[in-house]
Amino acid sequence: MVTKVLEVGNHTVTTHFILLGFPTRPAFQLLLFFAFLVIYLLTLLENFLIILAIRSDGQLHRPMYFFLSNLSFLEMCYVTVISPKMLGDLLSLSKTISFNGCMTQLYFFVTFVCTEYILLAVMAFDRYVAICNPLRYPVIMTSPLCGALAGGCWSCGLVTAAVKMGFIARLHYCGTPRINHYFCDIAPLLSVPCEDSSQAELVDFLLALTVIALPLCAVVASYTTILTAILGIPSAQGRRKAFSTCASHLTVVILFYSTTLVTYARPKHMYAYSSSKAVSVLYTVLVPLLNPIIYCLRNREVKAALKKTMLCKGSEPRENGASSN
Repeated sequence: MVTKVLEVGNHTVTTHFILLGFPTRPAFQLLLFFAFLVIYLLTLLENFLIILAIRSDGQLHRPMYFFLSNLSFLEMCYVTVISPKMLGDLLSLSKTISFNGCMTQLYFFVTFVCTEYILLAVMAFDRYVAICNPLRYPVIMTSPLCGALAGGCWSCGLVTAAVKMGFIARLHYCGTPRINHYFCDIAPLLSVPCEDSSQAELVDFLLALTVIALPLCAVVASYTTILTAILGIPSAQGRRKAFSTCASHLTVVILFYSTTLVTYARPKHMYAYSSSKAVSVLYTVLVPLLNPIIYCLRNREVKAALKKTMLCKGSEPRENGASSN
């Protein structure tokens, strides 16, 4: 396999990378293809149904579900940045990706990851207000504030990704760049430049800590206060009801933060490619699949809205057919 290069001045500028992906036997790669394809399609379907149910049911037009629909849309984008290319590579002998394609994939991936960190913190704040200040909840969590918080999440993700890419994209890559991953991730990319990448590594590490640590502190502070408030409720039924309103979100936070923290909040010299590739499968493939299931299993309102939406959609053809007779 030959990597295309261009001569620019005294530098050999790489125009393509090779993604090593999953170095297994062809039969196992075919099995992985079908498994990841099913997971990808199910993830899209689950999140689409949640968005549709929230938009269709007027009772769910509340801040909690507004943020949930943002999370579902975010995860649809998130998996689409990675899965189609990964699925194509599992069936292809030429696992190349252009330089521009790699940087574009990395930019949007970093955008969506950073946005999700902050969005989960905003959702924790929403649960804090709902449980600790229930009487003031409608006054605090107004539609303009919710829109501003959601917009702020996306803006922070876009800006953080732009800063990181400003340092990573200007590095010189030469020779035969082989990325030991199934997509263009930061740590594998920073291990293949033919020049010193310490500045880009430092910027990446500091931004990763900031984007992870600040939202995580907000989540911990919110749930510490929430737990204190729940324990102060006199009846056991009241405590269960209060906790059930945030149990789904807390589960999603633990899954997402625990898997991504292992990968991104550490210096490059601590990066183990084999283990990080396995962890990456968790948060890029499995966690987006599990999140809608977690919210549906733990939330009666979402389950009811989904049933209502599916029943309405299922009855439309029969109603149309009956009216035509």
